Amino acid sequence: MASSNPLLSEEQLLCPICLDVLTQPVSTPCGHNFCMSCITSYWNDVPVSQCPVCKETFLRRPDLKVNTFISQLASQFMSLQVTDAHIRSPEQQQARGGGAVLCDICTDTQREAVKSCLECLTSYCNVHLEPHHRVAGLKRHTLVEPLASLEDRVCKEHFRLLTSFCRNDRVLLCDVCAGLRHVNHDVVPVQRAYEEMKALLGDAEAKVQQIIQARLQKIRAIEQSKTETKDVIANSVQDLAALVKVIEEKQKAAEEQADGFISGMKREITELQKTTMKLRELKQTEDPLSFLQSSPNPSILPHTMDLSIFSFNKQVEIHHILKSLSKSVSQLRMLLNKMSTEIQKVSDGTDVSNDATLRYMQQYEVDVVLDPDTAYPRLIISDDRKQVRYSEVSGLRRNQNPNMFTGKFAVLGQRGFSSPKFYFEVFVGGKTEWNLGVAKASAQRKGKLVLRPQFGFWAIQFVKDKFDTFSSPSVPVHLGKVERVGVFVDYDGGQISFYDVQTATPIYSFTECVFTEELYPYFNPCNNEYGSNLGPMIIVPVSRTE
Repeated sequence: MASSNPLLSEEQLLCPICLDVLTQPVSTPCGHNFCMSCITSYWNDVPVSQCPVCKETFLRRPDLKVNTFISQLASQFMSLQVTDAHIRSPEQQQARGGGAVLCDICTDTQREAVKSCLECLTSYCNVHLEPHHRVAGLKRHTLVEPLASLEDRVCKEHFRLLTSFCRNDRVLLCDVCAGLRHVNHDVVPVQRAYEEMKALLGDAEAKVQQIIQARLQKIRAIEQSKTETKDVIANSVQDLAALVKVIEEKQKAAEEQADGFISGMKREITELQKTTMKLRELKQTEDPLSFLQSSPNPSILPHTMDLSIFSFNKQVEIHHILKSLSKSVSQLRMLLNKMSTEIQKVSDGTDVSNDATLRYMQQYEVDVVLDPDTAYPRLIISDDRKQVRYSEVSGLRRNQNPNMFTGKFAVLGQRGFSSPKFYFEVFVGGKTEWNLGVAKASAQRKGKLVLRPQFGFWAIQFVKDKFDTFSSPSVPVHLGKVERVGVFVDYDGGQISFYDVQTATPIYSFTECVFTEELYPYFNPCNNEYGSNLGPMIIVPVSRTE
């Protein structure tokens, strides 16, 4: 750097706070230079305004303006960094056969360029650069070291190198853009933004890899479950076949035993019938002497089996076996149905999609605190400004604030958002009624309010066991209680979504919205109309669990 321009010293152009090249440089009355954002943040965190370097204290905070001279020096220094870094870039050298930038004017054999002109957006060799040293109008042009893809590196409006990056608007800036339209924005040098973005991409890649691994693990588990289920079914079929065979064998043995018993009893019945006939004949003998001489001993009867020792209860045993088998089959059927349901969910992608969507939204979490100045008089705000609840005690707040709600039991967040995306979560617990959403900065706060998008409110209402929107009152959009609600705003995409965090289930989304102002989180814990409802609404941090 020093060899390119010995008049510029990197140490002289560093901010004492961030230790980086000055961005939107400002000078304090004591003569020290800082980045506008750095000194502003520093003074916001200390009770008195003093110089971080010499500790000189100022009775009133100085009204600092961008020092254009130092800004130009820093811009030139950053320009040298950009051009030198480009010339040294091995990727560019490989892409252009050694890194040489060729003259844009040469027609036959292109010579190597020695300078690039930011106004002309052209690179010149020694021959074609000559008019820039001779012609008065061209002498005022800005020449830098040869730079490829010059059009992409120069501000189209001011014809100066893009040396800074605005984190708020996510655009590249030259030093003039930074000093005109981005004075109060978070502006950093291109190199720092590049390194930070690269680190973020690294984190994002790591998260993507974690998600991939989680899904691969899920796939392996499902495949293993499928294999195990097939084995269980195969083994169960074998066991069932063996069991049926045992039952059939037992049944056959029982039937053979029963058949033998029946045959024996039939024979005994025949003998007993013969004995009955003989006894009847004897009973008909009228001569007492003859009767007594021919009559057998009454106690002597044909030999018969003891029926009490034989019991044919095999059907009861089989019934018990079948009952146990039926229970096992039912349990197996339940397990198979459960597995089928899980596989169907994965096939449909419903639960996986909702979980992934919620995790995507949660990465845009912002810190929300409540603004007591906007709170309805009967609302109680916690000391940390993370909780709000309704109180039936009147006169909680004596001083009327012009920013407070008077027609709704509502309060806004302290900070408004116009960033591309933001997200926050609210715990509502067992409350029987509440409203939640966002409101634009200029939305009405006095008197009777209509909470509809055309009036600057995008909110959902929960009453007892169902949700609705104020666009279509009493028309439920979701049923069932929730304990934790996620609110996601896609500012540029014109969408506001509400999620049941515990089940990763969508509640409702406002779509095709047009936002032109900052949006403030909107909370309404409601009164006690529908039963016990004095519990708070609590702003809670995101619980990131896989």
